[in-house]
Amino acid sequence: MSRKSFFAAVAAAALLVLGTSGAALGETTSAEDTTVAAAATAGCGKTPTMRSGTHTIQSGGKNRSFILRLPDNYNNTTPYRLIFAYHWRGGTAADVDSGGTDGSLWSYYGQLRLANNSAIFVAPQGIGNGWANSGGEDVTFTDDMIRRIEADLCVDTTQRFAMGFSYGGGMSYALACARATVFRAVVVYSGAQLSGCAGGTQPVAYMGVHGIGDPVLNISLGRGLRDTFVRNNSCAAQNPAEPRPGSLTHIVTTYSGCRPGYPVVWAAFDGGHTPGPIDGCNCEGWRTWTSAEVWKFLTQFENNPPASPSPSPSGSTGALKGVGSGRCLDVTGASQANGTEVVIWDCHGQANQQWTFTGAGELRVYGNKCLDVYDRGTADGTPVIIWDCNGQDNQKWRFNPDGTITAVGADKCLDVANYGTANGSKVHIWTCHGGTNQRWTRV
Repeated sequence: MSRKSFFAAVAAAALLVLGTSGAALGETTSAEDTTVAAAATAGCGKTPTMRSGTHTIQSGGKNRSFILRLPDNYNNTTPYRLIFAYHWRGGTAADVDSGGTDGSLWSYYGQLRLANNSAIFVAPQGIGNGWANSGGEDVTFTDDMIRRIEADLCVDTTQRFAMGFSYGGGMSYALACARATVFRAVVVYSGAQLSGCAGGTQPVAYMGVHGIGDPVLNISLGRGLRDTFVRNNSCAAQNPAEPRPGSLTHIVTTYSGCRPGYPVVWAAFDGGHTPGPIDGCNCEGWRTWTSAEVWKFLTQFENNPPASPSPSPSGSTGALKGVGSGRCLDVTGASQANGTEVVIWDCHGQANQQWTFTGAGELRVYGNKCLDVYDRGTADGTPVIIWDCNGQDNQKWRFNPDGTITAVGADKCLDVANYGTANGSKVHIWTCHGGTNQRWTRV
């Protein structure tokens, strides 16, 4: 992510918002019922006229713009998720779309990468690079974008989402308040009530992400937004744990007792004003844990069956083929030596690609070697190797309905590094996010 365009000016800009946007905080918008029943949109089955890129529409008598990003393989008969991502104060739609210096790895707060062509993304442009939402004009702008997009493209109306950082988080919160019947869920990174809250009494699935040391928008402001939907969603009141200063870690809490279908998740981290903190350092970037946690939150609402079945019942033997790569889990060089790394390779059916899932939860190859997380590691990126079967937790695996395979000891997923698809791409463990580089099918 670009420090120049993203972080360098955001602190001063956000403070300016708090000092000068009193009118915006008091603005209200019409709370009319904009519920749309789950159905194929008018754009389903149509040859689309909209393409990826910048679009301009009239909204509230003004020219407004947004960037649209379609799946590479867009199919006009497939209803897609629709994800709006709002920029920060002083940022732009182009910053959200491009991902800054981290490029596509951080586009749309890292969700474009994880969606892997399963969603339509929208980056709206705020007036004056902000979201004052004067007179509700930015909520109306969102309504107008939805109408324009869904008239032309195929969207699942039960799968609309909004997210944003800082001022964009304030805008996302305004939509949670005013359009709870339109959006399935909302994610607020380091936000505050900056864009108003018309209505604010209906439930909506809500996730808040905030740093305990945020010097721009104190974490108490984020807690206040969260608590609105703790109440609206009838969750049990609690004080979720937060990491201690200096720990450079994060804690994610899912509230209990919420109305079915309306979860509230709170992710607090030891850090400042950023949507992309990385555990273990005072730094940020696309490798942040927030991307996977947000994607996990959004995809829990998926109504369709999993794209790939659970790859293996106990006792079965065969190859495991990566959904994203089309290549098989392979022991490098057909070696039987302890410590040999596991990679992906063209599927050929030989012994170094034949894996037996045992009743003990092992994945055995050659009959006496087990798929093993190196040195019982639990960190993202820990290599996966083969080793003599020993019954330890780092050799236990769990097959999930969505096609992912979890390392029991680390509680992380079998993952092809960096979404690799080439022969020899390494396999390791990584925080589960359900991307195609973490899903497997039995060949």
